[in-house]
Amino acid sequence: MTSRSPALTVIVPAFNEEEVLPEFHRRLAAVMGGIGLAWDVLYVNDGSRDRTLEVMLALQAGDPHVAVLNLSRNFGKEIAMTAGLDHAQSSEAVVIIDADLQDPPEVIPRLVEAWRQGFDVVYAQRNTRAGETMLKRATAAMFYRLMQKVGGKVTIPPDTGDFRLMSRRAVDALLRLREQHRFMKGLFAWIGFPSTPVRYDRAPRAAGTTKWNYWKLWNFSLEGITSFTVAPLKIATYVGLLTAIGAVLYLAQLIFRTLAYGNPVAGYPSLLAVVLFLGGVQMMMLGVIGEYLGRIFNETKGRPLYLTERHLPSRLN
Repeated sequence: MTSRSPALTVIVPAFNEEEVLPEFHRRLAAVMGGIGLAWDVLYVNDGSRDRTLEVMLALQAGDPHVAVLNLSRNFGKEIAMTAGLDHAQSSEAVVIIDADLQDPPEVIPRLVEAWRQGFDVVYAQRNTRAGETMLKRATAAMFYRLMQKVGGKVTIPPDTGDFRLMSRRAVDALLRLREQHRFMKGLFAWIGFPSTPVRYDRAPRAAGTTKWNYWKLWNFSLEGITSFTVAPLKIATYVGLLTAIGAVLYLAQLIFRTLAYGNPVAGYPSLLAVVLFLGGVQMMMLGVIGEYLGRIFNETKGRPLYLTERHLPSRLN
């Protein structure tokens, strides 16, 4: 086989996916062999605690299309995707896809077809979310709608994850954004460029267990909102203003009642309720400010986004 740089690199971030990786690679290789482009696949091991790295190394030994990037520890999926993009510098386009087979590799030819039509970003948009609970589907829908409302001039497509194809210039633009707190769905939308959706049906997870419990999803939502918009700070301003207006109105009615009916003994339960309410509002607002201060603190450290333990390129290069 002639050595040549791949036209298309598939980036697969993985954390504890030893059970599903062999089947994923079998299906991916079957799909990529029929698209008519030089290709390789970069598996990014994000500090897995099982045999994920060993499985990746076995795939790399048996298939010249496979490259492996092993991070020094678990940095999180957003950083793992960035690491994969950093190491796909020679490709004309990249595809990002999860290893759990919820996003079928068989959709990739449709992404490539749209890219060939001139689109820089082709994102896979879900028709269904098979294998997920009603609560998870409902909260996900609420999150996407909320981000559309607070995102300002940048619109994040609903029902869209990280599964997408990006052209070389879109990837280069994205890699210029090096903030520590990386909400990739927002960054994908922020860079702009001509984009189009490809609709597909999401499948249930093929093997293993999801790494996203509700607590992690909640924190991810906070990360997305605070990393991509200052809307919570504006809300804090409005809540403070409304609380101040309410306090002025309450004072006015107290003055009127005292002048009209005298000054009865103050009720301690109502006073305690008001104090606790105002204290809770203040603590909540301080928490919002603290979230943003924490992000400023992390950015000023200037630490690298990730560290690489080893990188084994594909044998096509």
